[in-house]
Amino acid sequence: MFASISGRSGLLALAVSFGLLAGCASTGGIPPAPVTAATQDYSYIIGPGDGLNIMVWRNPELSMQVPVRPDGKISAPLIDEMVAQGKNSIEIARDIEKQLSKYVRDPVVTVIVTGFVGPYSEQIRVVGEAAKPQFLPYKQKMTLLDVMIAVGGLTDFAAGNSATILRSAEGNKQYSVRLKDLIKRGDVSANVEMRPGDILIIPQSFF
Repeated sequence: MFASISGRSGLLALAVSFGLLAGCASTGGIPPAPVTAATQDYSYIIGPGDGLNIMVWRNPELSMQVPVRPDGKISAPLIDEMVAQGKNSIEIARDIEKQLSKYVRDPVVTVIVTGFVGPYSEQIRVVGEAAKPQFLPYKQKMTLLDVMIAVGGLTDFAAGNSATILRSAEGNKQYSVRLKDLIKRGDVSANVEMRPGDILIIPQSFF
């Protein structure tokens, strides 16, 4: 019934432990998700699979596009290895400048991120009775409706109004969400903002 979305077997166990197999159960006692959740100071964090466009001012031979490897590191001219995962583009630019300063006088580096994937800790995961369970890169102001459009909506067996969000940014606190009202009935009041690392759990209805 469940699809593997990140290669981590522990994710399925996590979903089960929070009642994914008991979709007919009520979400009573679980507070509703707050309408607003995004933080104004959010900065995109780089993860494996992202691409980095490194531009070194007045040194085109040192400028290039590089991928972030599965181990979270990058390699570039005059830089054998550098950890990129968990940093934003400005932090990486400063790290590259520090490395290049051994060979280039006063290097000025700009880093532009492409092919957004992000680290696992920032991704939105959707498990259970979604049409296409998967992980999604987090985007500022991303909403529950955005997520459900990306995963193709609910299956015919989903208990949409029993769905919950597991919010890792708040110590794995659970919130209830009304997916059926949002998707099937067009109730926009059921739309809420997501946070990096949220897990959306959609149980099955047995009735």
